[in-house]
Amino acid sequence: MTWTRPWSGASESFAATLARDAIDASRSLSQFAERGRVVPEVGHPQLRELFVRAHRMIDRVQKEDVTIVALFHGRRDFETAWRERAGR
Repeated sequence: MTWTRPWSGASESFAATLARDAIDASRSLSQFAERGRVVPEVGHPQLRELFVRAHRMIDRVQKEDVTIVALFHGRRDFETAWRERAGR
C-alpha cells in the first residue's frame, strides 16, 4: 500500500496499525467485491465503503477489479475529504 500523502499528527505506530487493518479489510474484497455498503453520499453502486476502525475506506468496483480510492476519518465531511483526495 502506498500513501499519497503523509498523515499529519499521526504517530508512526498508529499509521502502521491502521495500514495493517486496511490491508486486512481489503483482502476480502478479492472474493466479495461488493462486501461494503454503497457510499450514501454518492449512491452509485460501484462506489462502496468499508469501515476500518474509525475510518472510511472507499473502493471502486469495476467488473472483477476493486480499487481502493480513499481512506479518511469517518468524522470528516465526505464532500471535503473527497475533493481533497482528488486535488480540487
